[in-house]
Amino acid sequence: MISNFKNKTAVLTGAGSGFGIECARIGAKLGMNIVLVDVQQDALDKATSEITAEAAKYGGQVMSFRLDISKAAEVEAMGQTVFAKLGAPHFVFNNAGVGAGGLIWETTLKDWEWVLGVNVMGVAHGVRVFTPMMLEAAKKDPAYQGHIVNTASMAGLLNAPNMGVYNVSKHAVVSLTETLYQDLKLVTDQISASVLCPFFVATGISQSHRNKPGEFASSDVKPTKSQLIGQAMSDKAVGSGKVSAADVAQKVFDAVADDQFYIYSHPKALASVQTRMEDVVQIRNPTNPFAGKPEIGEALKAALRAE
Repeated sequence: MISNFKNKTAVLTGAGSGFGIECARIGAKLGMNIVLVDVQQDALDKATSEITAEAAKYGGQVMSFRLDISKAAEVEAMGQTVFAKLGAPHFVFNNAGVGAGGLIWETTLKDWEWVLGVNVMGVAHGVRVFTPMMLEAAKKDPAYQGHIVNTASMAGLLNAPNMGVYNVSKHAVVSLTETLYQDLKLVTDQISASVLCPFFVATGISQSHRNKPGEFASSDVKPTKSQLIGQAMSDKAVGSGKVSAADVAQKVFDAVADDQFYIYSHPKALASVQTRMEDVVQIRNPTNPFAGKPEIGEALKAALRAE
């Protein structure tokens, strides 16, 4: 937990949009030093300009880095630069992520590597690079407080069909973060962790293919029918979300202040999580995820089976 954010340093990945930029806005107003990290240069430039102006009003410094969080060397170099200028960060938000849908056997090798590289290894690199710095700072200063928040998804607690690779990546982030929390409790009382599990919130993740690196893009591989259907469903669900990214960012800061581990944008969705957990402990086959809205399930089934 962090009881006072003033003059503390926050490192935020995926800072050019969505939860990242909204957390940067809150942090700047609280007088934090803000480190903005994003893969999209134009979004990062815009965010840097806005947050620099905001932070100046409250005494905070701003640094920004355009990098790919799936690349270990890039995250390591950024971490060393941040440490040299601002010292160990206090709040690390491993937030950047990408989305991809479609029937799981239709996911290409390149998409497996891209999604797991960003969503899983990007978080792993953030944890690997910054946690040792934070632990060393805690040893040197009994007043030091640190917190790591990793962005997963309700897809890390559920397994909706036609979202295979994304589900796999987000389950990994939940597992990683639960373990991080327990590991930290073994060695320190000054640093904690939380996992953010948002449901459908307008953040831009449904259009993350815009930032797919050339090494993972292939012009001769056309999206399958299931992938096109998955993209359309994701666009519709995200676009119709009633909870804003700003609302979720405030929940993140509240959780860091209160040392709350699980952060949800839509607590009502936990009913589906409970059903899944009951499937597990009662050794019953997975419940139809569309049981409450059968028309959606039937429409998806019909679309996938149509010739």
